[in-house]
Amino acid sequence: MTSLRALLEHPKTEWVIAGLIVVNAIVLGLETIPEVMAQAGPLLGALDTAILAVFVVEIAARIYVHRLGFFRDPWSLFDFIVVGIALIPATGNLSVLRALRILRVLRLITVVPSLRRVVGGLVASLPGMGSIALLLILVFYVASVMATQLYGRDFPELFGDLGASAFTLFAVMTLEGWVDGVVKPVMEKYPYAWLFFIPYILITTFAVLNLFIAVIVNAMQLEYEQARTEEEAQHREEQKKLGAIRATESDILEEIRALRAEVRALRERPS
Repeated sequence: MTSLRALLEHPKTEWVIAGLIVVNAIVLGLETIPEVMAQAGPLLGALDTAILAVFVVEIAARIYVHRLGFFRDPWSLFDFIVVGIALIPATGNLSVLRALRILRVLRLITVVPSLRRVVGGLVASLPGMGSIALLLILVFYVASVMATQLYGRDFPELFGDLGASAFTLFAVMTLEGWVDGVVKPVMEKYPYAWLFFIPYILITTFAVLNLFIAVIVNAMQLEYEQARTEEEAQHREEQKKLGAIRATESDILEEIRALRAEVRALRERPS
């Protein structure tokens, strides 16, 4: 089991798995091209099956080595689910699962440490993002009610009810065609409508949405600092072990020198 663990955790093994994931992604992409499938469909299918078999063997080996600890690791559990989805027969009502095979590409996240840190930062930022999302929903709701009451009578297609206003204001928040499609028609009837739309855009697009970025950046920075701390602690532990080994070697050499001196003294002692 020790040798199998060393093989699985060897950097070359990780690079091989990463390479297979990239090749698998290319194969799945080629399978979406009818011309390619007409010429090399069986070959691509066989290659996809072979790569999937390697993934299954790797997952099985990791379960054998880590036992229940495998399922306690969220990244390992993610790998298990992604590979498990590919094993479900994609026929009949389950044919939609064929599209989910591309999820195997996401295994690169677990193989590449930098990607793991990025995703870890995103997950760590979720609590803070929840509070900001609640703030954005409150602003969005208040603005939708105001827009319905102000402009719903003359522009029912844009602000006729709460749902239409919410959809229109969402489009305004994305800054996609908001001037010609929304604001200019409204301002022809209500010249001072900019007093509503400009503060709304400043609050939602330039303030609240930037808070999301700030929370994510802060979480990623903390994730990188934690990873760096763990690496430094591991390096110090390795240095301690190396120092202990050197100290042991030094003690052994001292004992050997002492034994040699005693042997030399015994030889020189007169009979």
